[in-house]
Amino acid sequence: MQHTQNPISNSADSIKIGLISISDRASQGIYADEGLPTLQTWLSNAVLNPCFFEQRLIPDDRKTISNTIVELVDLKGCDLVLTTGGTGPSRRDVTPEATLDASTRSMPGFGEQMRQISLHFVPTAILSRQTAVLREIDGHAALVVNLPGQPKAIQETLEGLKDATGKSLVPGIFAAIPYCIDLIGGPYIQTNEAIIKAFRPKNAIKK
Repeated sequence: MQHTQNPISNSADSIKIGLISISDRASQGIYADEGLPTLQTWLSNAVLNPCFFEQRLIPDDRKTISNTIVELVDLKGCDLVLTTGGTGPSRRDVTPEATLDASTRSMPGFGEQMRQISLHFVPTAILSRQTAVLREIDGHAALVVNLPGQPKAIQETLEGLKDATGKSLVPGIFAAIPYCIDLIGGPYIQTNEAIIKAFRPKNAIKK
């Protein structure tokens, strides 16, 4: 369990982000976890708001995953929860089911876009079962998104695909996350446009 912060701008809304890495072997110390540092590094570079991170490294257990999501949203007040690992078809991969257990509403478009991005690299992207949900409780709401397990794939799905000049070819899913957080009553997330440009309708952009 770790609580870290990355205060960047005193004028921006702060955001609390839950990071969950799901792996039997990493949680047992058999090998070093790469998911949590990859997520925190990317978010620290991409998000301009002060970010407060709650990190958890847990095994592939459906109840443990679901309970951890509930803890981060209900007790820790996270606005966004990102999971990594456990989204394939093997019998131990139960992250999507556990995420749905903790949800109040489903957001399937995130999983659809992640598979579209990954299909540019490997045909086995269709085996991924990543999803996203909302959890709403007592006036507080959070977005929960399942990400792939590999560091390279995490960056690709968050950031999207770009050509040699940096022009976006396929939007990353994080482009849609700030506006989603707006709509559920969370903080106004500002991004480093050199990494990812948040999309909002013109009437939702703060000057």
